[in-house]
Amino acid sequence: MVSEIEKPDKEAEFYFSGHAIQRMFARKIAETDIITVIRNGEIIARYPDDKPFPSCLLLGKAGSLPLHVVYALEQTGMRCHVITAYIPDRTVWEDDFRTRRVKP
Repeated sequence: MVSEIEKPDKEAEFYFSGHAIQRMFARKIAETDIITVIRNGEIIARYPDDKPFPSCLLLGKAGSLPLHVVYALEQTGMRCHVITAYIPDRTVWEDDFRTRRVKP
């Protein structure tokens, strides 16, 4: 059993929401980059109350660019649902891309 949010099992299947696919296409983000971030990225926010599964926001790299990925993991750890992915906006995120800027 997987706790609230962990990394997917090595054999996990990845499912991409329609929203994620649209955003990946529009933002020119590759599926392989997203999977790499999920496997190796840093969890920077947890959303334990999301339904149907808790989700989290990860920070990783797509080549030299920072990349945020939101995903949810089923309790078995064998199915990972990619919700969205984006290159963080410097007007929204601090230079570390881990911390949201405080609105004035």
